[in-house]
This record gives sequence, C-alpha cells and structure tokens, in this order.
Amino acid sequence: MTPAEEWSLRLGRQLVELGVEPAEAERLAQDSHDEAWNSGRAPMELYGPASVYAASLAQAVRTAQPELAAGPAGEVVLRLSQVSKRYGRQLVFDGVDLTLRAGEVAAVVGANGCGKSTLLKICCGMTAASGGLVERTPRIGYAPQHGGVSDLLTPDEHFRLFGAVHRMSRRTAVSTGTHLCKQLGWRPKRGQAAAQLSGGTQQKLNVVLSELNRPDLILLDEPYQGFDQATYLDFWEQVFKWRDAGAGVLVVTHLLQDLDRVDHLLELHRPEDS
Repeated sequence: MTPAEEWSLRLGRQLVELGVEPAEAERLAQDSHDEAWNSGRAPMELYGPASVYAASLAQAVRTAQPELAAGPAGEVVLRLSQVSKRYGRQLVFDGVDLTLRAGEVAAVVGANGCGKSTLLKICCGMTAASGGLVERTPRIGYAPQHGGVSDLLTPDEHFRLFGAVHRMSRRTAVSTGTHLCKQLGWRPKRGQAAAQLSGGTQQKLNVVLSELNRPDLILLDEPYQGFDQATYLDFWEQVFKWRDAGAGVLVVTHLLQDLDRVDHLLELHRPEDS
C-alpha cells in the first residue's frame, strides 16, 4: 500500500469515527485521494494530517438532525422550540424560540459570551442542544466566525471539495463558486492557497462556501470580520438577495445599524442577566 493509499484509509476511518456514514466516508476519502493525484501532490502535503483534515470534512457534512420537509417559499426552514445549552453546571442560554421561513432574514444579537455562536452550531448540527427541539430543512449552508477553510487549499479546490459533499460536478462547483465570489467583489487568483489570503478574504470564501449548493437555510456567524466598508455593504445586499430568492437566512451580528431590514430579531441574554 502506498503512503497516499494509507493516508486515504486513515481519512476514511477518521470520518467514520466522527459520525460520517461509512459509504459517504469512503467516497470522500476516494475523492480526496483522486484530487491529490490529479494535483501531482501527496495527500499529506496537500491536506495535512488525515485526522485534522477529517475534522474539517466532517464539519462540512450534514449531521443528523430532525428535518423539515423542503417546500416552496414561505415554508418553515428552521424552528427552535425552547432550546437550551448547558456545559456541566454552566447554563449558556435557555428557552430559545424561533421560527424562520423561506424568504426571511433573522438576526441573532447579544452581549459577548451569551452563546450566539453556540446557537448557530446547534442550528447546523455541529453541537447538540441540551434541551428543546431543533428542526431544520435538509439543505443548509454555514459560515463560521473563525476557521472553516483549509490553509493549504486554493479557492477552486475548496469549491471542488464542498461541491463533492453536495454531489456537484467539479466544473459546476468551480463556476458557481467563482460567480459568487464576484458578487462579493472578489476574483480569486489561480493557485493561491487560503493561507495567503487576508482574514477578510478568507471570510469571503467562507460566505461563498455557505451558499455553494444554493441551500434553503443559510447560517452566518459574523462572517464580515475583516471586511472593508464596501464589502460589508455588499455582504448585506447579498443577504437580502438570498432572502428575495427564497432562502431563509440566520445572521449572528453585533452591529445594529442594519437590523431595521431584518424580519426577526432574536436577542440572547446571559442567564444572570435575565
């Protein structure tokens, strides 16, 4: 067995351990192996350690959550019913309710440490709620506040990787990603790895990846960190374009000047502030 094959085998095993279905884990491992082969580089060189890369892949794969049936505009795409989160004895938040429909934008606000990012991770299935019920549409996109991209991959490689998760062809994934980049005023340079991008540009890549598969629900955790003023305005215009196109959008934000245009405002409080 070659080192590349050993790396792919470890990747598949790690994905299964992280909760990915075995058949899906095998497909993702094979796709990663093929991508490295086509690039002429070893998987370890291209992606890094299999265990680290598996964590990034598993994050991109939708984890099991109660799902709402996909439907036309106006259908519920996310419902939170008395959702709570606790770490040991520490209560992060409690009794959170929200109903978000297709074609609506909801903003989550609150002081630092009140659990805004944790709530979004619960919405996308990365973290389990301690109580309550989370229901969501099967087709979601998620842009985290930090991380979310691989330093060693170029934007095109990210598009192909995420496209593979969504069963998109490589050509469609790259063309779609490139088009979405232009809407945020960014044209990726061929061959430039994510590590060479500024923090704001990496966040643009995160936003593009969240919309790559045209999801019914888009979850955004303050993704505009590092944006200049023009890009920040472009970002909010894009949010409302998603709404007009029929997607439900949930945005975590600490900036209040744009909230007069959103459909729902969810304010989280620390338990001691309630």
